[in-house]
Amino acid sequence: MPTQINHTTLYETDYLRWLETTAQKLRNQNYKEVDWENLIEEIEDMGRSERRSLKSNLIVLLLHLLKWEFQPLERKGGWESSIIEHRSRIRDALKDSPSLKPYLEGIFAESYTEARKRARAETGLLLEAFPSQCPYKLTELTDSDILPQ
Repeated sequence: MPTQINHTTLYETDYLRWLETTAQKLRNQNYKEVDWENLIEEIEDMGRSERRSLKSNLIVLLLHLLKWEFQPLERKGGWESSIIEHRSRIRDALKDSPSLKPYLEGIFAESYTEARKRARAETGLLLEAFPSQCPYKLTELTDSDILPQ
């Protein structure tokens, strides 16, 4: 029981040292000394973080694709650079964790709705200027480097 109190204190006071200590205990197979409760919570948080990151990258990608397509006279290199970067981040996330693909498919419509709202706010165009349904296929977003015209 006192071991748990020490782990919890270390977890709360020095996160990096807690990580290093926990990793060392696992390497040494010192399982009785591992702060399992916080370790499990951290692992669960990592999964949530991966999903949040993927969704954020998708929204930014969709936002810049909309701006690129619907404001052709305003096109900037930064938009294209952002499109390239966020496509790459999405591809990397799916390559590292293929099990994220169903999640990506599940959040696609919701992410487009959010990107559409942001595009309206950033461009000053009416919301109706952007299609209510996403004009891009998910495979086009992740498997292609094509920009809309």
